[in-house]
Amino acid sequence: MSADDRREQLLRAGLRAFSRGGYAGTSTDEVAREAGVSQPYVVRTFGSKQELFLQVLELACAEVRRAFERVLADAPFDPEEPEDWGRLGHAYTDLLADRDLLMVMMHGFAASGDEQIAARARAGMGAIYAVVASTGCTDEQAEEFIAQGMLLNVMLSIRAHEHLDESLPLAALTRCAFGEALEVLT
Repeated sequence: MSADDRREQLLRAGLRAFSRGGYAGTSTDEVAREAGVSQPYVVRTFGSKQELFLQVLELACAEVRRAFERVLADAPFDPEEPEDWGRLGHAYTDLLADRDLLMVMMHGFAASGDEQIAARARAGMGAIYAVVASTGCTDEQAEEFIAQGMLLNVMLSIRAHEHLDESLPLAALTRCAFGEALEVLT
């Protein structure tokens, strides 16, 4: 396996491990076990747990950004057409199947007391916003679209879709927020 392939394997293992425990609750040993390598190898490759997390967070944000870029590359986008927003929204809901990806983003936002993590989270969110804004939409349209995505992230992180029977108001919000995508999750 090439060094690049091994690095990618470690990043994917980090994505899975950090999605479960977050930055503070995940050790490089857990990432190593997830990847099937030694803990010193993980540290040698990334230098520190922080650097590994920063790169995993960057990967997660980049996956979202690339999903939106693919939609925009496939066909023209008119910000006044609900169908075009639907295409962009479907790209995001397709990512819901990879809970790890979105959970790492949430953990990155939550760990933003660490300035380097906060900077990486801001850069990732800024890059995602830039792609949405490149559609020619208004700032308000971009904000509404991203806010809806963040609501989905929150609902996914609290596993609202797995506990629809616990609270009628939360179940209503979950059904409203996810719409047809709820079927993918349940």
